[in-house]
Amino acid sequence: MSFEKFENTLQKNLTPIAIKLENQKHLQAIKDGMLAAIPILIVGSFCLIPNAIGSLLPACGIKDFILNNSHYFSYPAAFTTDIISIFMAYSMADCLAKSYGIKTKANGIIAIAVQFIFCVSKVDGTYDLTYLGSRGIFTAIISAFLVVEITRVMRDKDVIIRMPKSVPPMVSDSMSALLPAFVEIILATLITCVCVNLTGGLFPALLESLLAPITAGTDTLIFTILIVLFCQLLWFLGMHGTSISGVIWKPFAIQFATENIANFAAGKSVGHIFTNQFFLTMLMASGAGLTIGLVILMLRSKSKTLKAIGKVSIVPACFGINEPLIYGLPIVMNPYLFIPFVFGPVIVSIIDYLAIATGIVGKQIVQAPGFMPPGVGAFLMTLDWKAFVLVILTIVLMTLFYYPFFKVMEKNEVEKEKKLENNEIQE
Repeated sequence: MSFEKFENTLQKNLTPIAIKLENQKHLQAIKDGMLAAIPILIVGSFCLIPNAIGSLLPACGIKDFILNNSHYFSYPAAFTTDIISIFMAYSMADCLAKSYGIKTKANGIIAIAVQFIFCVSKVDGTYDLTYLGSRGIFTAIISAFLVVEITRVMRDKDVIIRMPKSVPPMVSDSMSALLPAFVEIILATLITCVCVNLTGGLFPALLESLLAPITAGTDTLIFTILIVLFCQLLWFLGMHGTSISGVIWKPFAIQFATENIANFAAGKSVGHIFTNQFFLTMLMASGAGLTIGLVILMLRSKSKTLKAIGKVSIVPACFGINEPLIYGLPIVMNPYLFIPFVFGPVIVSIIDYLAIATGIVGKQIVQAPGFMPPGVGAFLMTLDWKAFVLVILTIVLMTLFYYPFFKVMEKNEVEKEKKLENNEIQE
């Protein structure tokens, strides 16, 4: 099979899937809503860093100070990472409502109320907030969808209170949300009562037991390989692979990250490998395809064209942005770079996953900021210097992988430039 036929086969089979994923309102709402809550997660997890540093220090005054005041350092986490599902319920409901053209903010607020009904129980006179954290993220999805879909149906059927046009929009929007709010909150209460009476636990506990086989399957090497391969193929076809594939893996990956952060804060073992930061800071270091090594090769290229593109791409690549390279070189539909760009990251994913699974490198315990230089984000999320070293080694490996394919491409580019120069001289 020629490369052109192979390319057409990829386009024929993958493009429809990618378009459906990208246009699916609920999946986009999950992805966008979770991303909107990332700043809260970052702030809360960074407040845990002093406690982590204190546990690593030898006996000294600084260690004693940190350990004696650890409750102050971790205090913000109680109102950020420990109740992260509340923020996600709001943001996902808001995103889905906007996709339907529902402009009122009431949906997000009602989704918070529904999330509280689903997740909070009163035990011995005190409220148990266990499921407001990472364990309530999938419930937050249900809360958001339940609120927005009921609102949409009742709006379409005109089962809402409509105020005269002379009434201010803020008042009108609030009144139009009143009847749907009654239905949504009563329904959430009924679901909670049924779950408690039939299973002895809250709705999130039931959801956890039902989703256990799926969530267990996503935190595996096979799943990691398949997601990376799918992502790279989409990028190669000119689509935003990280964004499109993210609707599949981000809900699980972000939940795994918040669970790791919460367990670390509680002094428990950290179990998950496939997290949002693992994907972005290690498997996509310097951007999809780990291309910073390719950019360096281009900076030293004999081809004027490749060198010019390399100069434009080097600074963005240092911060995980390589769209200038992907679309400017381009890597998209480039037969010379298909093998290293698509399959190189798969090899890296195997190396990184096994390095963490075997305990050589630590798991994510902090939510690091995005767009960090290669290796820095990996270090910040694990607080393990070996994570930084691993990223640098995989980038070196990817550079070696790109090299022979790059040289063939460079030779072809130099010949084109020489022909162009000769034509200009003859003219």
